[in-house]
Amino acid sequence: MTIPQARPTCIDLHCHSRASDGALSPRELVFRAHERGVTHLALTDHDTIAGLPEALEAASEVGIELVSGIELSCVWRSQTIHVVGLDFDACAPALVSAIAEQHDNRWRRARTIAERLDRLKVKDLLERATQQADGDVPGRPHFARVLIEAGVVKDLNQAFKRYLGAGKPGDVRAFWPELATVIGWILDAGGQAVLAHPRKYKLTATRLRALVADFQRAGGQALEVTTSGQSSGDLGFLAELCRREGILASQGSDFHFPGAPWCELGAIPAMPEGLEPIWRRFRQPVAA
Repeated sequence: MTIPQARPTCIDLHCHSRASDGALSPRELVFRAHERGVTHLALTDHDTIAGLPEALEAASEVGIELVSGIELSCVWRSQTIHVVGLDFDACAPALVSAIAEQHDNRWRRARTIAERLDRLKVKDLLERATQQADGDVPGRPHFARVLIEAGVVKDLNQAFKRYLGAGKPGDVRAFWPELATVIGWILDAGGQAVLAHPRKYKLTATRLRALVADFQRAGGQALEVTTSGQSSGDLGFLAELCRREGILASQGSDFHFPGAPWCELGAIPAMPEGLEPIWRRFRQPVAA
């Protein structure tokens, strides 16, 4: 892989477009990433690679190296966990079939969310949320936008705090496959499996170490050590966990929409010393 020499290498391996629950089209996202100095990007939409062709076309126009990516939902000990898949064969039959299964799971989840929020008496809630998702499966942010339009809440923060956040009626988790299954999908497609934003699950240190152990036993290769908005304490904890367990390190902004400086494209803390970055294990390694 040719590394652009005109500017420092900036690698962002976790972001979302309108193909899942992001605000920008894949093309708009790639152009924004370029403007912010990103040189290597993975579009990791939730349970879909529908945005990859458009992102690839845009990346070729601006000179960004695009890495195949996806963020898959799964369950570990009854808790929803996200695994980022990177550098896989997007045409691998097993992965294509798995994504179709996840797509069905997401529709079941969307219908359940709509049913649980029926008491709010928002007319055509599911249909309007689907429109917010450009006709595809709506996620919680799409439902939140409809609640804002309907005057039920004033903003996204209030929508999640009252109805869609963890433990609220719209927090539906029942339909995901097990952690090992999702890791297997990624590995079978020749990719790298990354445990996404480990500190966001609010696990104790002991449970997080147990999760990492199970993740590694199932074939997972890396932890997302650096991500936007993360405290220095969490960064240090994850870096030490990587060193202790001998696991690779990844990074990403988890960008969803403009205007949030804590999760902006390319705005990622520096990778701590002594860690092996996952991009050195890509099929076309990045030497940064």
